[in-house]
Amino acid sequence: MDGGIAVLDYGIGNLGSAHKAFVHLGADARLVTDPDDAAGATGVVLPGVGAFGRCAQALRATGLHRAVDDALARGVPFLGICVGLQLLYEGSEESPTVAGLGVLPGTVRSLPAGVKRPQMQWNQLVRRPGTDGGLLEGIAPGSWVYFVHSYAPEVTDDAVAVCDYGGEVVAVAERGPVWGAQFHPEKSGSVGLGILANFVAACGNVPGRG
Repeated sequence: MDGGIAVLDYGIGNLGSAHKAFVHLGADARLVTDPDDAAGATGVVLPGVGAFGRCAQALRATGLHRAVDDALARGVPFLGICVGLQLLYEGSEESPTVAGLGVLPGTVRSLPAGVKRPQMQWNQLVRRPGTDGGLLEGIAPGSWVYFVHSYAPEVTDDAVAVCDYGGEVVAVAERGPVWGAQFHPEKSGSVGLGILANFVAACGNVPGRG
């Protein structure tokens, strides 16, 4: 792949909506099913829906975990969406026998007791103190985005934004060029498109030139 954004398609859920959102922004984005096809990408996106264990196993079975490793080694912008974010952590309570990618320290845990699971609703982003730029550059405080999940990463120093759902729940995590959204930007209207546009800009994909 000579430049552009590789959206990893490992056969889990409808990954086309994320791809279409990037194309809508004018980015050169392609669905990739072979890790070799992601070589040379200027950015890599790991979507994910469903169970942590099934997603982790499918990612490895298709060999696309190698595309993740390559992107991390090259230091290109990387975006995990929903379970794609969760896979970046060491593991999940949902599938305790299945290892995550271990890119970020910590464990994915069930949403707090006393709340409805899954969280399937719009909720507001709350930026944590001392964070700026990144995935939420230019996004207004308190913006609404769409969540569908029963688990979320524990709140660590990598969490840059949370939502309130029976307590603080990680919404965005960042470490260097690795970014992740627990919500679905591609289903979050103009706010979501603005968030994805920040990733496109980080990849050097100027809208209209893809």
